[in-house]
Amino acid sequence: MSNKWDLIIKPKKSILDIDFKAIWEYRDLLAMFVKRDIVVVYKQTILGPIWFFLQPILTTLIYILIFGRIAKISTDGLPMILFYMSGVVIWNYFSECFNITAKTFTENANLFGKVYFPRLIMPLSKVVSGLIKFGIQMGLFLAIYFYYLFVTNTIHPNYYILFIPILIILMAFLGLGFGIIFTSLTTKYRDLNFLISFGVQLLMYATPVIYPVSAIPEKYKMFILINPLTPVLETFKYALLGAGNANLQGIVYSTIFTIATVIIGIIIFNKTEQNFIDTV
Repeated sequence: MSNKWDLIIKPKKSILDIDFKAIWEYRDLLAMFVKRDIVVVYKQTILGPIWFFLQPILTTLIYILIFGRIAKISTDGLPMILFYMSGVVIWNYFSECFNITAKTFTENANLFGKVYFPRLIMPLSKVVSGLIKFGIQMGLFLAIYFYYLFVTNTIHPNYYILFIPILIILMAFLGLGFGIIFTSLTTKYRDLNFLISFGVQLLMYATPVIYPVSAIPEKYKMFILINPLTPVLETFKYALLGAGNANLQGIVYSTIFTIATVIIGIIIFNKTEQNFIDTV
């Protein structure tokens, strides 16, 4: 008769080892973290989940005023509200995944030091909870989108729309990969905490969120195109709106870059996990 042990001591795992079985066994904990992220953050606010809608609306209106009306930056002939909101919605998902997962170790040191669970559960829960917020904001965008689609003739969706689930996954895992890399580094180098939010803001201006690639002078365009987020943003806009710079090579490039980032992130994360309590 086989024995059921309360504790099993195993050899030290490799830095590339991911215990998918353990993550699946702790799926209820992941769901609890997701619920906490959605409910607790807005529990004592007056407007609650309405902030999910207000944030992209207010941001889009500011972009229309500053970049559209005052700076008169091109939107490839697309309605400004659709051009800016499409970029804002998907960028918000990436930046939230990045910013929140980048604080995994420093914000959960007490929890990690008291109880065991697969540490990747925490950053994964941030990605999933962010996906729920993204879905709500995407619903707002689609409400405006369908109005322009059926009432006007200014947007032209195409077969690239089939790539949208892949684009969302790429944004999620890029945010996760960068996030777990930086959360591992911040256990030793706390100065990075001050640079992350500032760095993400700068990265937004190096990504075609508020401008199309076609508006970039040729001598600077190369620097924008090597950004792995550029093909994702441009393809997302091209798929839904029919204008932009989309190609399969760009998606392949972003996919390879994302896979490499996640692998490097897991290596650093697993290595840091083994002794981060001593340094946090």
